[in-house]
Amino acid sequence: MHTLWLSPALLAMLAGPLSDTADEQAIAPNLTDAQTEVLAIREDQHNRYTVPVTIDGAGPFHFMIDTGSQGTAITDAVHAQLSLAPAGTATVVGTASRKQVNLVEVESLGLGFRTIYDIEAPVLMKDHVGADGIIGLDTLQDLRVLIDFREESIAIADTHEKVSRRGYEIVVLAREKLGQLLISNAVVEGVKATLIIDTGAQGSIGNMALRDRVRQRREHEILTTDVNGVSMIGNFTFARSVTIQNMELSNIPITYADTPAFEALGLTDEPVLMLGMRQLRLFDRIAIDFSRRRVLFDLPKQNRSRGRY
Repeated sequence: MHTLWLSPALLAMLAGPLSDTADEQAIAPNLTDAQTEVLAIREDQHNRYTVPVTIDGAGPFHFMIDTGSQGTAITDAVHAQLSLAPAGTATVVGTASRKQVNLVEVESLGLGFRTIYDIEAPVLMKDHVGADGIIGLDTLQDLRVLIDFREESIAIADTHEKVSRRGYEIVVLAREKLGQLLISNAVVEGVKATLIIDTGAQGSIGNMALRDRVRQRREHEILTTDVNGVSMIGNFTFARSVTIQNMELSNIPITYADTPAFEALGLTDEPVLMLGMRQLRLFDRIAIDFSRRRVLFDLPKQNRSRGRY
């Protein structure tokens, strides 16, 4: 039996000086390259983007790109339509729970003009996912992904294709842990924290180790539900500042809770903050090169000189 975690994913990055050589530059998909594909997208009820995929030639189905999920998953609605072959079981780690689910064999997953073969995908309830499935890190590992919030588009490119970092003000170098990218030098209200970027989450979640170290202000309880359909109560408040390298985000809403997803990555005792889509939309664009462990941020024009939001 396998264990994998699905949203929140912990994509955090360790900032540091970067070389100007082509091999060391942080990479974004080059939109002028014929091999870079811009995908048609939809937006779900939680303001997360989905892209069309095919499963074993059938579809299209609308899958959410989730940088917080270790594995690619399908929903019960897709499985009911395709009757995919069983492949055992796995424990899915969500924000509120661990749950054993069935695995199925996906012989091929078509993402644009790319095809990924032989995926063992957990089957989740569509009502809990909000899309037909999830594209996780196992599918994204050899790709560069650009999420453009201005144009409402997603572009993907292979890692060997032509590079570009033009137009990105902030470049962050990531460290990797169990397939996740972790930003280790973020600062939340003066407290050094590991930062996670999760395109599959609506809001931002911090662990209790972070809550215990920052100055507490008025909180209220909030109920959240994970991909397993399990709910948890967290403490909701606003962080006055979150700093990543030389840019600062202001008045960030955070729900504090200790989740099994943080525990699975060994991040229970150190301060951790996961940024969801609501806060990621503060940027114009975010590009992620998974193989080189780089993340690029494009700031809105009015914020570029002062680096504040």
